[in-house]
Amino acid sequence: MRQSLAVQVGSVTVGGGAPVSIQSMTNTDTADLEATLAQINRLVEAGCEIVRLAVPDEKAAQTLAVIKKNVNVPLVADIHFDYRLAIMAIKAGADKIRINPGNIGGEEKLSRIIDLAGEKGIPIRIGVNAGSIPREVRARHGGASAEALVETVVRTLDFFERHKFEKIVLSLKAADVTTMVQAYEEVARRVPYPLHLGITEAGRGLKGIVKSTLGIGALLLKGIGDTLRVSLTGDPVEEIPVAREILQAAGLRRFGPEIISCPTCARCEIDLPAVVDIVEDIIKKNKLSALPVKFAVMGCPVNGPGEAREADVGVSGGRGFAIIFKEGKVEKKVPFTDLAEALQDTIMELVSPAGNKTT
Repeated sequence: MRQSLAVQVGSVTVGGGAPVSIQSMTNTDTADLEATLAQINRLVEAGCEIVRLAVPDEKAAQTLAVIKKNVNVPLVADIHFDYRLAIMAIKAGADKIRINPGNIGGEEKLSRIIDLAGEKGIPIRIGVNAGSIPREVRARHGGASAEALVETVVRTLDFFERHKFEKIVLSLKAADVTTMVQAYEEVARRVPYPLHLGITEAGRGLKGIVKSTLGIGALLLKGIGDTLRVSLTGDPVEEIPVAREILQAAGLRRFGPEIISCPTCARCEIDLPAVVDIVEDIIKKNKLSALPVKFAVMGCPVNGPGEAREADVGVSGGRGFAIIFKEGKVEKKVPFTDLAEALQDTIMELVSPAGNKTT
């Protein structure tokens, strides 16, 4: 597990062994106060822990100050092209600034951002994308390669370090999964700063989810990554459950129940989708979505009993009946027609105050 430096982004610690945090970015006009606040609230409700906002002009920077007073989530100001907007955003109360060194306007302007961020004690994310690598670096490496991304970041880091500024988060995003993974692996070997993971322009729907899961997940399983964003085309709120599932599948965080169910085959002897529906309905009806309970729903005697025993609550089916397991032991055998009621009783016993799964 890579141990990075800790950076404080408002109330959230990034790096230093802190839990990997979930970020997203609003797609409303930041100057539209009502719409932006509404979207931030939806993101937070879904489980977003750090919110980034585009600051493309002075009106957006001015509105950021008002937004900051009306939310409790850390805010990151995303700045391109005009260093003065970064200065305004810092003064407006941004908890972090994200800049792309390739388009901020040179070292003198970057120095002014660094100096003010240092004075205010807020971090800066150096965010390099494959589409914004300096022309000469791209030419030297034959395109937007992992090596080109790393060189761009390291070159900028040298400038920051000469200014004695270490509240740094890095990102090296690319739309190509292999390029992104290789870039993060290399920079993780070379520097100690926390890393923000993501596949930039991952796409929409299933394709975007698959690319993000593959790239982010590959790094997380190697102990690389301190915060992440799943970048999907569309409503940013849809990114949050995907990010949660990635972290939960990687074994890094638990956000609620996990349901393991087999894919079904000719050996399946019960209506497995119906049993999954029963479990999901019990979770929803009893408002158990935040509890770290593991369920196993299995359809045949090959893997069923073993998997069911490993879960907090398990169901293994046979012809017309089901065996319910609780914490590794057989709880009861019931006809399939009585399964919903019996499973409800077992689950509620487990999560009751007398049980051990209430938190």
